[in-house]
Amino acid sequence: MKTQHRLLALLSLCASLTAFSAGPVLAHGDVTPQAVDTKALPQLGDEWRPDNPYRSGDAHKEALRIGSSAYNQNCARCHGLEAVSGGIAPDLRKLDGDCVALADAKKKQACQSEISQFYATTVRKGRTRDGRVYMPPFDGVLSQEAVWAIKTYLESRHE
Repeated sequence: MKTQHRLLALLSLCASLTAFSAGPVLAHGDVTPQAVDTKALPQLGDEWRPDNPYRSGDAHKEALRIGSSAYNQNCARCHGLEAVSGGIAPDLRKLDGDCVALADAKKKQACQSEISQFYATTVRKGRTRDGRVYMPPFDGVLSQEAVWAIKTYLESRHE
């Protein structure tokens, strides 16, 4: 009987080692950014806007549609489906949660603008800590229109 338990334990250990020996587990894996078609949105030019130009107005609905698709193609693998994080990367529904709670319209707008600048810089430049890439840079991959469309989608996903 002891031999059977030892054999089972050994087989279990071998199975576990085999599962983890396939290679390192990488946070981002071998990911190819997906193109985002933003032709239906007003084009913003080369100079980056300091705040989300699609937050309201005529283009909001289209930015929301494009942003949802762009998020799922480029962001969901780390930040979670529908912006609900599984714990690997920040939960982006909470990105400007403090701004939503503000009653004063001017303070709310200033807060949203500050968060938008942080968001755009992070998406464009990525995040690296101790030489490790926590978020890859998307500068030159996602257009300004795509970045703000994704932000429009995230703003619709507040908890």
